[in-house]
Amino acid sequence: MKPEHPPLRHPGTRPAWTRPGLSTLRGLAGGLWMLATACSAASPRAEDPIDVTPFAEQARALALQGTAKLQGLRVEVETGRLDPRLKLAPCARIEPYLPPGFKAWGATRVGLRCLEGPTRWNVYLPVTVRVFGPALVAATVLPAGSVLAETDLRVEEVDLAAQVQPAVADVMAAVGRPLTVALKPGESLRQHHLRARQWFAAGETVKLIARGPGFAVEGEGLAMAPGLEGQTVRVRTESGRIVSGLPAGERRVELSL
Repeated sequence: MKPEHPPLRHPGTRPAWTRPGLSTLRGLAGGLWMLATACSAASPRAEDPIDVTPFAEQARALALQGTAKLQGLRVEVETGRLDPRLKLAPCARIEPYLPPGFKAWGATRVGLRCLEGPTRWNVYLPVTVRVFGPALVAATVLPAGSVLAETDLRVEEVDLAAQVQPAVADVMAAVGRPLTVALKPGESLRQHHLRARQWFAAGETVKLIARGPGFAVEGEGLAMAPGLEGQTVRVRTESGRIVSGLPAGERRVELSL
C-alpha cells in the first residue's frame, strides 16, 4: 500500500484550529506561573510606603545636632511623613543625612537613603525645627506705618525659626522706626517689619568718621544719596574724592578702612 499523504492545502488558506487538550492547558498554566515567579525574584516587588518610625528618632537627633551651638534656647523637632503614594523597595539599612543647602531651622528636610538593598533609593522626610527664645512682640494692635514706642512692645518667648527673617530682640533697635505692616497683639516683630531709618537726605552735609586701631579721623562731605540705615551711601569729600560708608546716626557716616 502507498503511504497516505496529508491533504493538500490551497496556498493562502489557514490551517483548521483544534481545541487544545486539558493536559496542554495545564502545562501552559504551569509554565506561565513559573515565568511569573522567576520575574518576581529577579526584580523586587515594590512595598507599601516605608514606615519612618524606626529612624524618625535618628532624623530628629540629626536636626538637633544643627542647633547644638544655640545656648539657652529651647529646641523642638517634629518629623513629618513621607508621601503615602510613594513606593519604596525593601532596604536593610537606611541612613538619615542633612542635604546640602538645608539647615536645622524652621521647615526643612532630612534625607533618607538606602545603603543596603536590591534597589538604592533616596527620599526626603519633612522636618520642622522650632527654636524658642526671648524676642519682641506687639503689646497692642499696631497699624502699618506706626512709629514704634517702647510701650508698644513687650518681650515674650517666640519661635525664632518660624520665619526666615530674624526676630528683633533689642527694643532700642525698634523704637522710633515705622512699621511696614500691621501687627496683632502677641505677634513677633521681625526685621522686615521695620522700615529703615533715614539719617539724612541727599545733598546734606554729613560728618565722616574713619576709625582704626588706636586712631580716629573725622571730616565732612556731601551726601550723594539718602542715608538709610544698613545701606551703603556715597559721599563727596571737600577735596572732591568719592568715599563710601554706612550711615551711623544723624548726619553721620562711618567709613570702612
